[in-house]
Amino acid sequence: MSTSSDLSLVIGILFLALSIPSLLNAWSENRSPRFGGLLCITGLVLIVLAASKQTYTPNEVPDVFLRVFSRFFG
Repeated sequence: MSTSSDLSLVIGILFLALSIPSLLNAWSENRSPRFGGLLCITGLVLIVLAASKQTYTPNEVPDVFLRVFSRFFG
């Protein structure tokens, strides 16, 4: 298991999740989505980087989250 690709995947997914409220807020207020767009693009780049180093299946993603969080908080 590659720990750097696991960390890239987790951070990328978290960035994507955090970009959604920012994008929706910018859209509802008719503003340009600069911060949300930056988070979204950064998240996608991190996910692609992780997927290029190691192949992940959707069933493995919760285990990857547990490994990363247990390494930092356990």
